[in-house]
Amino acid sequence: MSDTHVLPPFPEEPHRHQPTAPAAAPPPPPRRRRGGLAAAALATVLVGGAAGFAGAAAYDGLAGDDTTAFGSRAETSKVVDTGDQPAADGSSEAVAEKVLPSVVRIVVDGSQGQGSGSGVILSSDGKILTNAHVVEGAGEGAEMTVSFNDGSHAPATVVGVDSLTDTAVIQAEDVDGLTPATIGTSGNVDVGQDVVAVGSPFGLDATVTTGIVSALDRPVNVGTDSEGNATVYPAIQTDAAINPGNSGGPLVDTDGNVIGINSSIRTSTSGATGQGGSIGLGFAIPIDEVMPIVDQLVAGDTPTHALIGVSVRDNPSNDGGAVVPDGAAVGEVTAGSAADDAGLEAGDVITKVDDQLITSSDELVATVRGYRPGDEVELTYRRDGEEQTTTITLGSDAEASAG
Repeated sequence: MSDTHVLPPFPEEPHRHQPTAPAAAPPPPPRRRRGGLAAAALATVLVGGAAGFAGAAAYDGLAGDDTTAFGSRAETSKVVDTGDQPAADGSSEAVAEKVLPSVVRIVVDGSQGQGSGSGVILSSDGKILTNAHVVEGAGEGAEMTVSFNDGSHAPATVVGVDSLTDTAVIQAEDVDGLTPATIGTSGNVDVGQDVVAVGSPFGLDATVTTGIVSALDRPVNVGTDSEGNATVYPAIQTDAAINPGNSGGPLVDTDGNVIGINSSIRTSTSGATGQGGSIGLGFAIPIDEVMPIVDQLVAGDTPTHALIGVSVRDNPSNDGGAVVPDGAAVGEVTAGSAADDAGLEAGDVITKVDDQLITSSDELVATVRGYRPGDEVELTYRRDGEEQTTTITLGSDAEASAG
């Protein structure tokens, strides 16, 4: 049974299983030998080397080879000094050299236990980006410690958390001179391009894995917040190995620019501990979606998110006998919302936002979350079997909360 879930903070000091060594095979029973064979065997051990050379010389003579001994023709392994070659531009080695100083391990110790995740340095004075579920996982009043690439440590406090985008910013205390990561643009990412993931899977800090971008705009639903709002985002899917403890670490391009924050994985089984391992299906939150939230958290503001102002559900369609998802069906339109202003009605089926096809309610929510309040988008929808389009100016959940 498959399951998509956020990467839980990896519990510290995991049990390490030591496999039992197999019992040694009993020695073979002694064999009876005829008299004189033992002495002959001993003689063979003592003179075997000479006998071998003599045999080789005889063969070489018959073959017409001028070499008279096997040993004179044997080649041995050469030991060479390869030197410390500079990393090639765009190589995984070059990426690691650039990114590792900007990635940290975060250990959280609270009333609900101890775990660890990863983070990305945003400023030289210690502001660090990570996942909300990393800092929230240990409960209220948890203590945090950040471990840097040079081996130093510092306590940290929470600056702000946004559960809807699984984003958090923390502040490492009494530090300076840190190396901030270079923030890239996820909107320029293409399927198939090489990427590198960096973090602390299973507590193994400074771990680098490589892969490609497997898909874009993959709607990932990892649960709901305390108010029942879904944490859904249009993920970058990658086959770079991502495991528990990688949460909050960066997914970067071959120039070392952060294009996403690793957050969740798909597993074939949850296991006894609820922590499945990598099967090559990892998901990162696009950095273009994360950074506006980061700016608001650092400024001390309440994060805002774009919304249409409708409740939606999946719209299953019968296609040749098979039930397939086909758009997001509008259940209710909030009065005075962006959807209401654009003329949407209950029963409409939204099938596209700009050029992004919508096949499910999660995909609609994830796609809209990729925009900011005030953005204009074109919605395509079906009403009574007829396709229609409308331009809508996205609202803000801040307005909804105020209302």
